[in-house]
Amino acid sequence: MSEVSVRKEGKVSVISINRPHKMNAINTPVAFALQEAFAEFDASDQRVAILTGEGDRAFCAGADLNDIPDFWRCSPGIGIRTKKPIIAAVTGWCVGGGLVMAAMSDLCVATKSTKFSYPEAKIGFTGGIIATLAARIPHKLAMEIMLLAEPVSGSRAYEMGLVNRIADEGKHVEVAMEMAQSLAGMAPMVLAALKSHVTDGTLASCPAERMWQTRREIDEINSSADIKEGLAAAREKRPAEFVGH
Repeated sequence: MSEVSVRKEGKVSVISINRPHKMNAINTPVAFALQEAFAEFDASDQRVAILTGEGDRAFCAGADLNDIPDFWRCSPGIGIRTKKPIIAAVTGWCVGGGLVMAAMSDLCVATKSTKFSYPEAKIGFTGGIIATLAARIPHKLAMEIMLLAEPVSGSRAYEMGLVNRIADEGKHVEVAMEMAQSLAGMAPMVLAALKSHVTDGTLASCPAERMWQTRREIDEINSSADIKEGLAAAREKRPAEFVGH
């Protein structure tokens, strides 16, 4: 069974992390699979995506500590590149990188029982991308989540502005679908332009986002066919034939 599943309802794609036995923690294969699923969504005629996790224990427990991925790959706006709206549908635990994915989605639906947590200050590790939270909700509230490292309920997250809608238990995807179907009936060029204005304007000034955008670009170059061709050409003392990917 695939650990990332995709189903379509009209013009809406529901992209799910399918590792409920691991609380939907993300390892390297899942990070790549999410990036690929969203690339296919972006290239299709689908108009809205819902990002969720299977089961009710967790939306995403963050990184799988047995195989820590490059989390930028599955972060909306960095590894997930699309001008189409993304709605996070969240319940249960939403931890670390899971919180980042929810925060960097365009909209978020959660249940009251959702527990948002960013525990890195207690662990002694951070990738730094969480700093983008301060560009999305008020500064003091972002610092509360990052520095205190205490779980925040769905209701509290709604008060903070991290969540748009509170859904009844088990209805988070259903509520997200109502929002998505409404968006799917709107002018896609206008939605794309509005999202771009925010992403390229307000959010682009965030140092954490700039850092990870740079990391994405460098990683793409370092894993490209062109770098292999360039090095081979240098060893073989011949002109390189670059293909641009």
